[in-house]
Amino acid sequence: MQTATKTELITFNNWTLRVRQSTIENPKVLLMIHGITGDENSMWVFGRKFSTSYLIIAPRAPFTAQPFGYSWRDVEKHPLQTDFGMPALHMLESSAEALIRLMDEYTASLKIEANQFDVIGFSQGAAMVSVLGLVHPNRIRKMGVLAGFVPSGLDEYISQKPLVGKKVFVAHGTKDETVTIDRAHEAVKLFEQAGAEVKFVEDEVGHKLGANGMKALEEFLQY
Repeated sequence: MQTATKTELITFNNWTLRVRQSTIENPKVLLMIHGITGDENSMWVFGRKFSTSYLIIAPRAPFTAQPFGYSWRDVEKHPLQTDFGMPALHMLESSAEALIRLMDEYTASLKIEANQFDVIGFSQGAAMVSVLGLVHPNRIRKMGVLAGFVPSGLDEYISQKPLVGKKVFVAHGTKDETVTIDRAHEAVKLFEQAGAEVKFVEDEVGHKLGANGMKALEEFLQY
């Protein structure tokens, strides 16, 4: 599989993005969403080998995180102490809507059609993937949930089975102490209840993507 590693750091409509352009005229589009304390550079450890049939967009989250980096939820409005660091739907909705607008506006600026796009995220970024897929299923083709979880507050969306016909990839470490493996098992059940076809991979690692998960993710995004 042909891959490319050259990326560019850009600003676009008040966003900071790291982007890898595709080598084909009408590319698939992949959104990569970092976790808390991450930034626009964090997800490229996963994206280095992804096919050049993808235009890849990795944005910096809009809110600052402590002790460094950025977050997809406004900690000033929604303190971490209220939910043990696991944000609910209402804490992430504004960022999800902003990401949809970003994808529309940026791809339009390139004259690329992205009515549907693929999305992967790590940890808090994986929670964002869950929100995007369940709330905006018509916009998402494939979902990759890495070391993440499904936020609370999505039961009504799940009951409507918005993910029928969609593929979801879930990878998690059995030794993860930040987001425990039971949250991944719960996520798989919820995605299946929402109608998705789920591929689940476990590795004996902590809060990161293991070798088996990385290989399976690359295969998941090939088609």
